[in-house]
Amino acid sequence: MESTFDLNKIPAQNGRIAIVTGANTGLGFETALQFAKKEITVVMACRNTKKAEEAKGRILAEIPAAKIELIPLDLMDLASVRLFAETYKKQHQQLDLLINNAGIMIPPFQKTKDGFESQMGVNYLSHFLLTGLLIDLLNATPNSRVVTLSSKAHETGVIDFENLNAEKSYSKMTAYGQSKLACLLFAQELNRKLKTANKTTVSVACHPGVSTTDLGRHMNKVFYYVFMPVFQFFTHKPAKGALPTLMAALDDDVQGGDYFGPIGFKEMKGPPAKVKAKPRAYDEAIASKLWSISEELVGFEYDI
Repeated sequence: MESTFDLNKIPAQNGRIAIVTGANTGLGFETALQFAKKEITVVMACRNTKKAEEAKGRILAEIPAAKIELIPLDLMDLASVRLFAETYKKQHQQLDLLINNAGIMIPPFQKTKDGFESQMGVNYLSHFLLTGLLIDLLNATPNSRVVTLSSKAHETGVIDFENLNAEKSYSKMTAYGQSKLACLLFAQELNRKLKTANKTTVSVACHPGVSTTDLGRHMNKVFYYVFMPVFQFFTHKPAKGALPTLMAALDDDVQGGDYFGPIGFKEMKGPPAKVKAKPRAYDEAIASKLWSISEELVGFEYDI
């Protein structure tokens, strides 16, 4: 398999608007930066407004004409998600790209303000609600896209409906894998619903491979410093890790339900292309059940 994506050949996208969650750092920052280079108006949806302002400044230093906006978004709090969507709708009448990028990985056990296990809440449930609150604008914008970030960790993930929010036990990696599998199941189920409703909006997913972002800040420090010199051979920088996201968002050859990732060694690094998730990510029965439970948990019913 070869990559056909060349970011340099993507034309300017003036007039389009993108929301990028977690746009102040890592993959989100690189995605926002490249969107700005393509003349897309970027709405940085970030929890830490100070860091977001600094990131905005870095983009403007490189691209003085960039159109960058900041709207606070705390994915640990569904009230913040609702306020973000309300604020965005007051300011904009279209939404071309929603990049569900922000995430946390293997933190100590904690709950969101709404009582969800933090990884399930931040990585999946808040993005589930955010997308639902914005779906009317997405559907009103011709050929819009929802890009949801997953991870190679979905490969070991299982949706445990009896322990969805660590009600019974908590394993950092198990919860992370579950949250990232949930993201993939959501992307597929959303696309099925959009297709059934004959909408031009498409839902796709991607993963960055293994990228050296601050997502790994909760890793064991001894492991990190001892093995990172070797680990570097199997990882790539955020600028490369963001390419599957950019391909999912901007490439012409994108179909609803597609999944993008690097095609190097074990999909850990390399150029971006369409890839295949593990079979459980395409389980329609599990996806449908998860969708219904998610609507109940976040207190919102989709109207597509």
